[in-house]
Amino acid sequence: MTVTIAIIVFYLLVPAVLIWLTTRFKALNKIGVVVLAYIIGLIIGNIGILPKAGPALRGLTIASGSASLSKSQIQELLAAGTITSSDVIANQISSVVDLLMSISILIAIPLLLFSFDLKNWTKRAGEAVKSMILGLISILAAVVAGFFIWKNVLPESWKISGMLVGIYTGGTPNLAAIATALNVNPNTFIIINTYDLILGALCLFFLMTVAQRLFNLILPKFKKSENDVRENISGNMETEISEEFDSCGSYRELFRKENVLPLLFVFLLSLVVVAISYGLGSIVTKTAQMTVIILSITTLGILLSLIKRVNHIKYTFQLGMYFIYIFSLAVSSTADLKSMLQIEYLDLFLYVMLTVFGSMIIHVLLSKIFKVDADTTIIAIVALTYSPPFVPAVAASIRNKELIISGLTVGILGYVIGNYLGVSVAYILKGFLINSL
Repeated sequence: MTVTIAIIVFYLLVPAVLIWLTTRFKALNKIGVVVLAYIIGLIIGNIGILPKAGPALRGLTIASGSASLSKSQIQELLAAGTITSSDVIANQISSVVDLLMSISILIAIPLLLFSFDLKNWTKRAGEAVKSMILGLISILAAVVAGFFIWKNVLPESWKISGMLVGIYTGGTPNLAAIATALNVNPNTFIIINTYDLILGALCLFFLMTVAQRLFNLILPKFKKSENDVRENISGNMETEISEEFDSCGSYRELFRKENVLPLLFVFLLSLVVVAISYGLGSIVTKTAQMTVIILSITTLGILLSLIKRVNHIKYTFQLGMYFIYIFSLAVSSTADLKSMLQIEYLDLFLYVMLTVFGSMIIHVLLSKIFKVDADTTIIAIVALTYSPPFVPAVAASIRNKELIISGLTVGILGYVIGNYLGVSVAYILKGFLINSL
């Protein structure tokens, strides 16, 4: 119990410290709270403070598709001598961190959506859909190219191709679903999952730091909505963006007497949205559960934003961003850099790398041809490659909240079509193996 409380307090308070630090040091403010949270998480998760699961426990959790095992399972494994007492603590911490990750991102999404102007977003929906289509084309191009390069080298290359399409159009749930549908060797699944963590972390860091500046050299810059243009003319736009994403000043407003009750109201409203969404998710199959939950949360958040009493409550966005900071810290602290850097299967590693970075390069080139702006391209890449929960975090790092709904929509559509597209591509490519025999 003491360990659980300490872990929860740590993850809840560190974002507050980071917000304060960004107001004291300009260099840190330029980096941003989200990126700082990822860096701190990586450090905490890899300097030995938190115990790591041993090979046996790690293999069992990966095979189960969850971050941790139940208390009864842990007790049985400990009694059998399969795991150690250190594994028990590691499993307990993983369970708490995984819970924090899930709760924080699910609460954050409706809070972020409550303050959105749906009318302005609908004007941008076309660009989001266009960028999603370009992203899907890019992923398919990279995966198909890799298949023909390594089809005679990698065992079950057609199955690997299908899994890569699935994971980079919908995320890990699609990877697991497609692996099950294609009866993939468990070892292959684990290796791809590991390589995705390595390369995905590098790509995500790039997208959150220098990608916007580099892409702006090639692609059109994001055009602000009419409301933003008017605010920019009055000289308030820069201040607003800074406050929404990085400034401690706006977070002080959360504790003013006149703001506490309204914010408590939207926080409870967010919990209601999550509860309803979980209820809806519980009546569908496990593979479709996360899709239904995210879709429900997003839909309810948008509908509630149409209510003026909800939409006009100040600082709901900042409150939502605080939960994003918690999520960023938690998710990065789960990464094991030591195991991630062990590259044993070079051909498979190169195939995953081609898919991650090759698809991004193709996407940028297509965005150049079809005149899609840099910010929309970045958010589409994140939504497809990392799934909806990462969209708000990256939107914060590029200081563009307007694209959060678009990103969530693209990510949800990716969840929906990922399994269909992945399995279809796998069987189509299998035909080329048969014909080449």
